[in-house]
Amino acid sequence: MDKPPTELPEKHSWRLVANLRRAVLMLFVFGQTTVASYYLLWVLPYHGGTFLEIGMLVLFAILYAWIAVGFWTAVFGFVIRLMGGDRHSILKRHKEAELLKTPLAKTAVLLPVYHEPVHWTLSGLKAVYRDIERTGQIEHFEFYILSDSRDPDVWLEEQVAWNQLARELGGEGRIFYRRRPVNLNYKSGNVADFLRRWGKRCKYMVVLDADSLMTGATIVRMVRLMEREPGVGILQTNPNIINGQSLFARIQQFANRFYSTLFASGLAAIQMGDAAFWGHNAILRIEPFMKHCGLRKLPGIGIFGGPIMSHDFVEAAYMGRAGYEVWLEPGLSGSYEESPPTLADELARDSRWAKGNLQHLWIMLREPGLRFAHRMAFLNGIMAYVASPLWLGFLILTTIAAADMTLSPIEYFPDGHQGLFPLWPEWRPEWALGLALSTLALLFLPKFLAILDAIIHRFTREFGGIFRLFCSVMLEIVISVLLAPVRMWAHSRYVVSALLNVSLQWAGQNRTEETGWKEALITQLPGMLLGACWSAFAWSLDVMFFLWSLPVALPLILAAPTAVYLSRNSLGKALGKHRLLLIPEEIKTMPLLEDAARFRSRKFSSSPLSPLEQAVLRLDHNCLHQALAWDHRHGSRKAELESCVARCLESGPNALSPSEMSQIARDRESLRVLHEGAWRASPESFWGRAIGRLNAQTEDSGERHTA
Repeated sequence: MDKPPTELPEKHSWRLVANLRRAVLMLFVFGQTTVASYYLLWVLPYHGGTFLEIGMLVLFAILYAWIAVGFWTAVFGFVIRLMGGDRHSILKRHKEAELLKTPLAKTAVLLPVYHEPVHWTLSGLKAVYRDIERTGQIEHFEFYILSDSRDPDVWLEEQVAWNQLARELGGEGRIFYRRRPVNLNYKSGNVADFLRRWGKRCKYMVVLDADSLMTGATIVRMVRLMEREPGVGILQTNPNIINGQSLFARIQQFANRFYSTLFASGLAAIQMGDAAFWGHNAILRIEPFMKHCGLRKLPGIGIFGGPIMSHDFVEAAYMGRAGYEVWLEPGLSGSYEESPPTLADELARDSRWAKGNLQHLWIMLREPGLRFAHRMAFLNGIMAYVASPLWLGFLILTTIAAADMTLSPIEYFPDGHQGLFPLWPEWRPEWALGLALSTLALLFLPKFLAILDAIIHRFTREFGGIFRLFCSVMLEIVISVLLAPVRMWAHSRYVVSALLNVSLQWAGQNRTEETGWKEALITQLPGMLLGACWSAFAWSLDVMFFLWSLPVALPLILAAPTAVYLSRNSLGKALGKHRLLLIPEEIKTMPLLEDAARFRSRKFSSSPLSPLEQAVLRLDHNCLHQALAWDHRHGSRKAELESCVARCLESGPNALSPSEMSQIARDRESLRVLHEGAWRASPESFWGRAIGRLNAQTEDSGERHTA
């Protein structure tokens, strides 16, 4: 069993370096924010002499510091890469020859799923399995499909697909499937249930998402690194987004692939052994994770009570509290994921994430023993959503200030002013221009640093060459400017909804559909009206204020057409043909990605029958589901199940509710009775017609299904 690492100086020498780097970062951030706030103070007409201006100053300082953290993180990454990488990183500690000699330990590869496209998801796992096979180390790995799906048609299809996958790969006894009867505590509860049942079988676990892909070489390398570093509890990779088809997905894919090189390198250099866990594409040491990372329900009220929705940051913090290190290692390539294909899907995902991240405020402030770096990681996640209502609040205050200066007489003794002498309003347009330019520099300079980094390290060709790379960056900037106000408005609503504890639906992610005009108009109409009204009000006040409001108001007004056109796959493909928004994986592929694309492109054997109908009629499916089912006919449940079976035999599955269908699909005896009864049904009955459709499908192949 793993034991907490001892506090030896040589094992924790990185802490001094980390503290120094964090101190430098804070010095730059707070120093720059202080200067910018001073400039704003003198840009304001009353120089902070009113309560309104004090509010503007406070909001500006918070938002400016937030932006500055991202800017200096990118600068850190640029400098680290310019110096040849971080010599203190976990990957730099070991020579490749040493790693190759390190024996592997038993490792579980987990795939939690919830109403995901079955064929598509398991095809990805199949590609990962094949790639690990190529390393010659497959005997050290076990694979677990952990289902939380509720719809019986979905999880019955999952069971059949898992069985076929195991047979095809020769993975019997290595590829497992488990579905929880009750999906408590979302994904974290799913993983916790696995650990309670089978956690002691393996030393490590690699956690994947439904859209995750990881090369076998990377997974094997991670296991070896963990074997050589007993003090490391979690090792997180930096996943790259791939397979973007729509214009929106290609924009996100390019931004992630190109800019994350700097940001991930900078973040890893600052966090070092106090990094965050992102919930997937990472390896975890099972024994301390089971011992120290159990998630209790929050004891507060509203969103600060109940189960923790966003578990990953919390688990990293608990692992750190137990004395283990958590590392982000950007040097571990071969880690991939996919992004939502449309703006609507991204915002739907953010609506769930917003509540989960806001919950972290309770943990950040009240949980004892957490490292300061992990508390700052919580704050960073909270600000990812709270920044939007703060920005909206700043815009509201500036509008009130503009209206007050235009419509009201000048107040020489405004509220909040103390003193015997009047306060004369002053305007310094040159200072305002300088402040605006500095803010724009913080936002956009990292993007041009990424271009310079690509030139220095000579990988511009991987993005289509220097000219196309520059055009791609400019296009991404334009789209980002259009999307920023839309996200601001959406995230502001999500934060308010979360604070009011409005319930949220946990649902699978759309990966294919485009956004229609009706959907876009319905979802974006409030923001469009807000932008139009604000713009009209600004025009009525002052032409200059109207022009100042356009960068925010115009994207809000254009939100619906922006959402529609960004969702178009045709536009994404057109840019790809012109080698714009290109990523290296589209130029030079690898076996893992080729396998995943080939497996997913194969037509899944469709059937005129639903998975539940096949479970009843097909002997092979029925036997499989019986083997995975339990005997639930105890007490009052027996009569209830017999009634459901009788109605199903008489009128088909449509006569049952989804809950009733799940009950009989989980009961071994019900499945047996249904199979025998359906095959005895008359040809004119529901099941007789279903048998006819099933046999008609298989006539060409020379097969005929019989009881």
